[in-house]
Amino acid sequence: MALVTGAGSGIGRATVHRLVDEGAMVLGVDLAADGLELTRKEATDPDRVATLTGDVADPATGTVAVAAAKDLGGRLDLLVNGAGILRFEHSHETTLDGWNQILRVNLTGTFLFCQASIPALLETRGAIVNIASTSAQFGHPWAAAYASSKGGIFALTKTLAVEYAKQGLRVNSVSPGSIETPITGMFELPEGADGRLVHRIMSPTGMAKPEVIAAAIAYLGSDDAHHVNGSDLRVDGATHS
Repeated sequence: MALVTGAGSGIGRATVHRLVDEGAMVLGVDLAADGLELTRKEATDPDRVATLTGDVADPATGTVAVAAAKDLGGRLDLLVNGAGILRFEHSHETTLDGWNQILRVNLTGTFLFCQASIPALLETRGAIVNIASTSAQFGHPWAAAYASSKGGIFALTKTLAVEYAKQGLRVNSVSPGSIETPITGMFELPEGADGRLVHRIMSPTGMAKPEVIAAAIAYLGSDDAHHVNGSDLRVDGATHS
């Protein structure tokens, strides 16, 4: 049984579909009920997809989601933290409320779902895959709050991997770059921004589909990756090579 946040669109939706294709039952969590329903309907086997509408930054959502996943599947084997939000703006114009909102969803939401899921995952010697970002490791202009939240996820992943390794839990992350998602589709240069800075964070081969990230997630969540722990898999088409 897998639990996927941010399942209503983009990488989260593609991940739900990939896991179902590989035979998993999946509980998808998102704030967007309509998006979740579309994810379920478009799966190759909709009967293997359940949905839960909720805010990942609300501690109650994680608790309810883990309980629901265990009720549906009898166990929890994989948590994928894919929920996230992004805004592009000059860092000196970022409001405190805007900063807090992005960290609340991206970083705190990831932590809360990890915290809620770990006891169940220890029972099954399961896995966590967190969605970090190339912005956590390389300078991405106009995304200070987003990059900081993803840097926190990068560090959280390694911390949990070491802490729980001897108990059989694996915790890894994927750092996407140049992926075609609703978030990247919202990109607009802030007023007065230098467009040349965009080229340094774009892949020479263009944008990839979310399915390539879903494939990486499926690998890290599988038995094939049984000796991969505390790692970050960068999938960015040589953008930062």
